[in-house]
Amino acid sequence: MDIGNVSKPVLGIESSCDETGVAVYQPGRGLLADRLYSQIALHQEYGGVVPELASRDHVRKLLPLIRETMAAAGLAFNDLGGVAYTAGPGLVGALLVGAAAARALAWALQIPAIGVHHMEAHLLAPLLEPAPPAPPFVALLVSGGHSMLVHVAGIGRYRLLGDTLDDAAGEAFDKTAKLLGLPYPGGPALAALAADGRPGAFRFARPMTDRPGLDFSFSGLKTQVLLAWQHSDRSAATRADIARGFEDAVVETLTAKCRRALAAGDAGTLVVAGGVGANRRLRETLTAAAAADGFRVAFPRLQFCTDNGAMIAFAGALRLAAGQHEDSAIRVFPRWDLESLPAVA
Repeated sequence: MDIGNVSKPVLGIESSCDETGVAVYQPGRGLLADRLYSQIALHQEYGGVVPELASRDHVRKLLPLIRETMAAAGLAFNDLGGVAYTAGPGLVGALLVGAAAARALAWALQIPAIGVHHMEAHLLAPLLEPAPPAPPFVALLVSGGHSMLVHVAGIGRYRLLGDTLDDAAGEAFDKTAKLLGLPYPGGPALAALAADGRPGAFRFARPMTDRPGLDFSFSGLKTQVLLAWQHSDRSAATRADIARGFEDAVVETLTAKCRRALAAGDAGTLVVAGGVGANRRLRETLTAAAAADGFRVAFPRLQFCTDNGAMIAFAGALRLAAGQHEDSAIRVFPRWDLESLPAVA
């Protein structure tokens, strides 16, 4: 196995949940190709992700998507220097599809493979942009079941500042959308509805902003919305007003915690990543807070907020360049502590 060609292209595979992502990244050249297949249509009739269906769809779509991505990059498989894949956290069956394909390809080509932490990949996605932020910085990771604030001293040098105690922001968006009768995926649908709502018509609590600490809790907010909806006239205008009140509560809570984290530490930059990081109101509010407080805020482009192969290829390339790689075993981690990752020099 050749582990010395760290400057050659790296194939990245993302299959942690309901999106199949494949990309090729080459150090010194950047992102060469990026393809994404979403399973939204498959899961819509169930109102949420069905793990077994997700796994089966990854099996059907992954190999054709790999071929398409390699062709778009203008590469042959022998041009690759390594393969990166999401090893966790995520749905175990879905993770195994990507891991098995990546390990088989790496074995056939006799090149190294690296399992990537899904949340680390999100955290590093803003570094794919022009003028990327440099550590130290604080990262707000709001993706799916995760809402966390992380102090980043370097790649692999992470300290958890705050975590979700129950529902994460993304979960709260999806569950609130469902109780308001909005279609799957709920988060984007709720944000679109909130754009038509009146600010201040419904004001919900800003959870845990009245006490010290940086942890999050959104389950109580979801309950407040449910009660408000049940006792309302359930008109279209009221539904939009409730959606706006909910979105404002989540955005202001996340913003308050970010400001608190930056004020207490040595970092002057905030990195925002994950699916909720695509929310327009959150971006606008954090940008305004950055201008007022004098810190820098960095976002990935919208297509790299949700799950994608580009962030996996990039994170994997960084670790492969540092000499890290896996043995021949196929391992995935439905739960995986971000702080346990080894540092990259």
